[in-house]
Amino acid sequence: MESLEARVVELEVKAAFQEDLLETLNEIVTRQEQQIDLLQKQFKALYQQMQSQGQGGNDGGPRHEIPPHY
Repeated sequence: MESLEARVVELEVKAAFQEDLLETLNEIVTRQEQQIDLLQKQFKALYQQMQSQGQGGNDGGPRHEIPPHY
């Protein structure tokens, strides 16, 4: 039969590993949140750039360019 002390030590080891894992996961989530924030800012800037280019009547796409023979 396993002694009470061995069971307590095993639980303490498991708790330590879980704390380490939780800290690691928290760091990953924090980093991903920062990356998402950056991507949202970049998307917003790109969207605003596209909107401002579209206001001139020419969105820069080939559909709106005059062919060279005109």
